[in-house]
Formats: sequence, structure tokens, C-alpha cells
Amino acid sequence: MEATKTYTWGLGRRKTSTARVRVRGGSGKFEVNDKPLEQYFVNKREQNAFTLPLKTAGLEGKFDIFVNVSGGGIASQAEAASLGIARALCKINLELEPKLKEQNLLTRDGRRKERKKYGRKGARRGFQFSKR
Repeated sequence: MEATKTYTWGLGRRKTSTARVRVRGGSGKFEVNDKPLEQYFVNKREQNAFTLPLKTAGLEGKFDIFVNVSGGGIASQAEAASLGIARALCKINLELEPKLKEQNLLTRDGRRKERKKYGRKGARRGFQFSKR
């Protein structure tokens, strides 16, 4: 948090979403793809997921956060942004790492959609069996 013009970068991913996060000292302004947080993430659930790293670290209102996010759905994008914010905060202050790790905010969620297999209707579901 030296000068307000310098950014700290963090990268977050979840499923097919990628979030590039820039964090700088400021008054608590959030921008996602050049829109305010409340306009991009309409649901409270996504807004809470987005701000969870700041709440956990006790740094609400002390940083301006700018996120470029692409791919996936809204929930996936919010969690990718959350990981990016947590990683950027760790770069700023290494003492925050144990707090963030305790809440699993520095762990990438590696779950993905299972691929469809041949001879099946989906990943696991088979076709309906007819005896007659």
C-alpha cells in the first residue's frame, strides 16, 4: 500500500472462468468489466463471494478493486474473482495468508464438468432400457 497508483495483480480461475484482478489502495471501489459490482453481480450471493477475501482479512473499504472476467457463468466468475482478490492480497501482505487459507480462499476449485461418454446420453446417464 505504498502509492495509490501502483497495482497488485492477482489471477483467479474457476471452471472455464478467468478473472484478472488489479488491487490498489483506495476507498473501497469495485469495478467488474468496467461496471460497478452491484450492476455486474446482481445477486447478493455473488456479491458476497466477491467480497469474502476482504471481509476475512478485515480490509473492507481500504482497497479499490478492478476485475476483468471472462468465460463461464456468473457464479463461476464471482468465485474466480474471489480467488484473484485473495492472491493479490497475499502479495500485498504475506501475514494475511494463514487467515485466507483457513477459509479456503487460496485454493483453486478444480471441479469441472465431466465429459460425455460414447454410448451414453450424458456423462453417466445411459439410454432408457426397454425390455419389449
